[in-house]
Amino acid sequence: MEIKGRVWKYGNDVDTDVIIPARYLNTSDPQKLAEHCMEDIDDTFAANVEQGDIIVAEDNFGCGSSREHAPISIKAAGVSAVIANSFARIFFRNAINIGLPILECPEAVAGIEKGDEVEIDVDSGVIKNLSKGTEFQAEPFPEFMQKIIDAGGLVNYVKEKVKG
Repeated sequence: MEIKGRVWKYGNDVDTDVIIPARYLNTSDPQKLAEHCMEDIDDTFAANVEQGDIIVAEDNFGCGSSREHAPISIKAAGVSAVIANSFARIFFRNAINIGLPILECPEAVAGIEKGDEVEIDVDSGVIKNLSKGTEFQAEPFPEFMQKIIDAGGLVNYVKEKVKG
C-alpha cells in the first residue's frame, strides 16, 4: 500500500482527549467525529486537513483513554497514516483494528516538518520525505497485520475471511 500526503506535526503525549475531545463522544458517526478531530491541540486541523494527509508526532501518541473514537476520527478526517516515535499500546491496537496505518520511526519524525510532502510504502516500511529528498526505514508490519490494514480493519478482514 502506497500513501502520499502533506504532514501535520505534533509533539509528545498527544492524548485521546485532544485527538477527539470527550464533549463530542455523544456520537459514533465517523464524519461527525472528524469535524472535531484535533481541535483542542490545533483548531485549524479539521477545516484544513485533506484526504491523504499524514500526522507525524513524537513520543506516546494516542495515550490516555482506550476510546476507539480517536483513531476513527483521524481516519475519517482524511488522514492516511500516522508516524511517531512511539504509540500508546491501546491506540496502536485500535488503529490496526480500524485499518489506520501507523509507523514507529524516530528518524523520520526528526527529519520531517509540518507541511512536508511524504510518501509511505506501508508494506516495506519505507518513508520518503519528498520535500527534502530523504528516506527512512520503519519496521514493516508482519504479513497478517498488513492484511488487516489492507482490508480496512479487523471487521472487514474477518468478513473477507468468512466469505472465503
